[in-house]
Amino acid sequence: MTTQQIADQYVALFKQGKAGEIQNTMYHTEVICKEPEHAAAMGIPTLTQGLEAVQTKSKARQATIAEVHSFYCSEPLVNGSYFSVAMGRELTFKNGQRLKADEIAVFGVKDDKIISETFFY
Repeated sequence: MTTQQIADQYVALFKQGKAGEIQNTMYHTEVICKEPEHAAAMGIPTLTQGLEAVQTKSKARQATIAEVHSFYCSEPLVNGSYFSVAMGRELTFKNGQRLKADEIAVFGVKDDKIISETFFY
């Protein structure tokens, strides 16, 4: 698959709300996830390595969410073995806090799988 095809598949699944399927089928077993340094203050690890660890982090974050009101993902911008999207969600956490979160995500592709994800927010 080309990077463009992988990017298009990512966006299609994201728009269907299938983040778990994205990780299960599109992520490399050695995927690396990078969050901005200020994420640590929110209890989010700034570096997560390996598919199992990334999935565990995602499940832990999902467990704090009471309701997702809306979400979006732009069309991908592709260059070489990378693609990026603008994405975001409006959600309410179980503690009652409502948040609108927007970010830019950059993904690296290797061997037809997503090998890295870097988030900017």
